Amino acid sequence: VIASFPRIPRYSINPMKIRKAVFPVAGLGTRVLPATKAMPKEMLTIVDKPLIQYVYDEAREAGIEHFVFVTGRNKNVIEDHFDRMFELDTTLAARGKKAEIEVLAQNQPEAGAVSFTRQQAPHGLGHAVWCARDIVGNEPFAVVLPDELVLNTPGCLTQMIQAANQLGEKSNLVAVEPVPDHLTHQYGICGVGQRHASGKMFEVSTMVEKPPKGTAPSNLSITGRYILQPEIFKILETQERGAGGEIQLTDAMIALARTQKFYGVEFEGERHDCGSKAGFLRANIAYGMQRAELRDGLIAEMKKYLGK
Repeated sequence: VIASFPRIPRYSINPMKIRKAVFPVAGLGTRVLPATKAMPKEMLTIVDKPLIQYVYDEAREAGIEHFVFVTGRNKNVIEDHFDRMFELDTTLAARGKKAEIEVLAQNQPEAGAVSFTRQQAPHGLGHAVWCARDIVGNEPFAVVLPDELVLNTPGCLTQMIQAANQLGEKSNLVAVEPVPDHLTHQYGICGVGQRHASGKMFEVSTMVEKPPKGTAPSNLSITGRYILQPEIFKILETQERGAGGEIQLTDAMIALARTQKFYGVEFEGERHDCGSKAGFLRANIAYGMQRAELRDGLIAEMKKYLGK
């Protein structure tokens, strides 16, 4: 028997055609213990979807074709989440649960569109990105941090890819947002160079990881969305450990910026740091308020507690 398969097109690598996104999901989630002792933080739910589903949806909306998850020990449930569960499908079909079947179908990636690779030890974000090098190959790619959600339509990654298309040149992009001046020492901060005609984009003049108080070049912090050129992998291969004894992605970007341009994209949207307990709670409220069927009840409950 000779099986016939569709011809897979060969992609010519456009300097700013973004087909692949890397999701570093090997972290231990220590800021939200004990919830993450046995469950990956990426599977904690905001309303009724796990964090990882939100960022996957954001990437798919942006036109990403291949989703690369860098996992670690005890993260198999993430792989299961993006797989089919025949027992569940069969049970839902037998009970006539058409709406639930449609929801699961919408969340299901195409066959071959998802890859998983292991980061065997917690050596930092830079090391996690480097672990995806063979899957990404020699083309630009996105990095999406799953514990940072951006509430907006279009999503943050869509805005970044639109910015990349406006540039039309080989370059790197980072999503940035303003933070209070007295807190800049807690973030990676970028300096503002020449502004692009779009107004929401500028050349990054410098990048500093957690600058000492009073020395930050601006109040624009680098957040959890990046578009990077593949040359970053060669730098990460020999990158020395930085803050916290880890291989820092920011350090590698600083090195890459010596030979390639970086642009900051001031995105529209409400960022939620779901890796902290307070941020996780805020995200549940914010996303719950977006749901028409939940909004009135949620407001009523919040008023009740505020009254106390």
